[in-house]
Amino acid sequence: MTTRQHDTSARQARLNAVQQEQRKRRLTRRALVLAATIAVLGLMAFGLWQARPTTTEGATTKIAPAFTLPTTAGTNVSLSDYRGNPVILYFNEGAGCGSCTQQMAAIEKDADFAKSGIVVLPIVMNTAAQIQPDMDRFGVKTPYLLDDGTVSKAYDTLDKGMHKGLPGHGFVLIDKDGNQRWQGNYPSMWVEPATLLSEATSRL
Repeated sequence: MTTRQHDTSARQARLNAVQQEQRKRRLTRRALVLAATIAVLGLMAFGLWQARPTTTEGATTKIAPAFTLPTTAGTNVSLSDYRGNPVILYFNEGAGCGSCTQQMAAIEKDADFAKSGIVVLPIVMNTAAQIQPDMDRFGVKTPYLLDDGTVSKAYDTLDKGMHKGLPGHGFVLIDKDGNQRWQGNYPSMWVEPATLLSEATSRL
């Protein structure tokens, strides 16, 4: 082999080595991108699974636990006050949860809810002074019921959200005879009023 042939072979070998290294790097980058994409999709799927609403059908013979609670209006409200009307209890995180208060504001503004005759009672584990600023901010007029945790526990709504010891974003449907008919929790912290109304009316 001549010197020129040797040099040519050496250059070709180096070129082949460089090309092979470049191919390895491209394959490595593609593998990393694919792994990252799979991880992101997995996290998204898990998040969607976590955020899905959970519902429980209530037997018509299950009597809703009775209660009397103070309100932000300075009055006391008892569940028995609404006997003869269907009621939705709205248990939520309360003060500091903007989406929770926005949810109540949206329900108040929904014309179909107003026509339905279903009473919605928002229940929070706050004082009036704590929750009132949120109500004012979002224009909520319905008095909030102030719970020390007893009622939230009786309806099994505690530890359903992001904060231990508090309700999540849950609704309990009680028919006109005081029977608990349905319970739903929405980890996404929102449900369209039309969807909530449909859930309720389909069970009354």
